[in-house]
Amino acid sequence: MAIRINLDVVMAQRKKSLTELASEVDITLANLSILKTGKAKAIRLSTLDAICRALDCQPGDIIEYVDDVVDDEQE
Repeated sequence: MAIRINLDVVMAQRKKSLTELASEVDITLANLSILKTGKAKAIRLSTLDAICRALDCQPGDIIEYVDDVVDDEQE
């Protein structure tokens, strides 16, 4: 997939645990984990807004477009 989720990187930079962020965003730990591992198929804008508020970041810090061709060459 051409969309990469960098939530784990931003969380590490902000020193926030999965449990702490899930509580602040009011999302289940399981759903946040799915998002963090990049297995989510979609994200609500309200959830993205809450995550950005909690982590004091921009959506582009969490979601990144990566060309599939370049990504395949690195693997």
